[in-house]
Amino acid sequence: MAKSNHSILIFALGGVGEIGKNMYVIQCDDDIVVIDAGLKFPEEEMLGIDMVIPDITYLEENREKVRGIIITHGHEDHIGGLPYVLRHVNVPIYATKLTLGLIEAKLKESGMLNETKRYLINKDSEIRLGRLKATFFRTNHSIPDSVGVCIDTPEGLIVHTGDFKFDQTPVNNQTADLAKMAEIGARGVLCLLSDSTNAERPGFTGSERAVGEAIKDVFSKATGRIVVSTFASNVHRIQQVFDAAYEHDRKVAIVGRSMVNVINISMELGYLHAPDGLLVEPDEVNKLPAEKVVILSTGSQGEPMSALTRMARSAHRKLDILPGDTVVIAATPIPGNEKYVARTIDQLYRIGAEVIYGGHGPNGTVHVSGHGSQEDLRLMLNLMKPKFFIPIHGEYRMLRMHGILAEQVGVPPENIFLLDNGDTVEISGGKARYGPKVHVGNVLIDGLGVGDVGNIVLRDRKLLSQDGILVVVVTLSKQNGTILSGPDIISRGFVYVRESEELLDEANRIVTQTLQKCVEENVNEWSSLKNNVKDALGRYLYDQTRRRPMILPIIMEV
Repeated sequence: MAKSNHSILIFALGGVGEIGKNMYVIQCDDDIVVIDAGLKFPEEEMLGIDMVIPDITYLEENREKVRGIIITHGHEDHIGGLPYVLRHVNVPIYATKLTLGLIEAKLKESGMLNETKRYLINKDSEIRLGRLKATFFRTNHSIPDSVGVCIDTPEGLIVHTGDFKFDQTPVNNQTADLAKMAEIGARGVLCLLSDSTNAERPGFTGSERAVGEAIKDVFSKATGRIVVSTFASNVHRIQQVFDAAYEHDRKVAIVGRSMVNVINISMELGYLHAPDGLLVEPDEVNKLPAEKVVILSTGSQGEPMSALTRMARSAHRKLDILPGDTVVIAATPIPGNEKYVARTIDQLYRIGAEVIYGGHGPNGTVHVSGHGSQEDLRLMLNLMKPKFFIPIHGEYRMLRMHGILAEQVGVPPENIFLLDNGDTVEISGGKARYGPKVHVGNVLIDGLGVGDVGNIVLRDRKLLSQDGILVVVVTLSKQNGTILSGPDIISRGFVYVRESEELLDEANRIVTQTLQKCVEENVNEWSSLKNNVKDALGRYLYDQTRRRPMILPIIMEV
């Protein structure tokens, strides 16, 4: 193929050097295609934040060039940011049947369903996006209807794998489209972007069907109620729980809002099948014998407000965990969630439940990953035979290991690009190099606020959480600046007032003294008065307590 004068720019607004908020951009001249628009859950220091989405300033600045957003599958870290992104860059969405069903539920909830163009695709679809053409290939993942994306550009083929593994015995009998992948590889792949999540794990990732066998084993041995907690989106695993419950004559109750939503959508679209009479309402569980009950629940990550955690704390409206229950946590902790999961497991053991989690099944594992391990990744590289390689979807050590795997199968080291969010790779005339950086960052969502909480607010929240706050209220005379009332000092989260009267009396005296000194020196600007009070009081309190509470002076004039 003769090389053109076109320029391709490839970069991530989220999803490299981190797990979550996946969003990848492929730009050819004036045509931009976005792949995925996810969210991630907040890190520990992001106090009060509900979720984090990518900063899409680049897309807003180039809105007229964005041809569409292609979604590879229906997990939150790939679709969760869509309602926020589409408010600013309302472009068509392309997704498979189940993925589109999950997206439409989100858009309906945010009141955007009627304003958004949505197009159904499948593994055989072919769509035009400006001068770019997108085709698809089926992959295996922990949610049905996952696809990889092949973008045909004037420079050559760019392939994005989506999240994948190679499952030779998938629950839905739909294996990955190896023939199509090999065909794409034979045409010549200019650049491959590939999932790196399990790049540190040797071997192949196990089949989901093995989990089904382990779950059946648990069902055959349990004498009391069974509680299964897994990711709401793991439709294949949920189907296997349904099958095991039916086989052992148990009824299934579903708890957890996200679990109920995903199951309803999946059953409506034909991705989940439950025999008549299998499902019961949570209210009915206590009327049934223990050996006839399965509770399917969210909370596999130990989230404080999830159904499993609330049941373990006896804080759920309808259900509790009881001694003799068998609890199956069919997931492994996402990095950062380990202590929450461990805390939940401890609590379950305290109650007297038997807990089966991760690789701790009596006869095999109750969880396998949806992401390919090293042999899966090598197989994808060998099928695609890319000229250039960009590992994506993973923390930096995972990207680095994936780069090493690519070298092992013959990709030259100089053709492997390890990126951070905002780094670009520019391809033109068959040559690739690092290009100009683009603006990236995190947009924090707190309640209904999108982007209105930044680093300064987080710093204040951290300070409040560590040392508390002192509010100093004082009223001054407008005529001569003398103190008419106060200072009144209110302490929250700093010291217990009844046991610290001496400390606060002295603080009161220091505030009075500082304000009198300001009056004598003709300092009457409010900002100067407040800063002097904060400085003097802050020094005294640190000397006495070695703490630095937030000091908030409120000065009024009468």
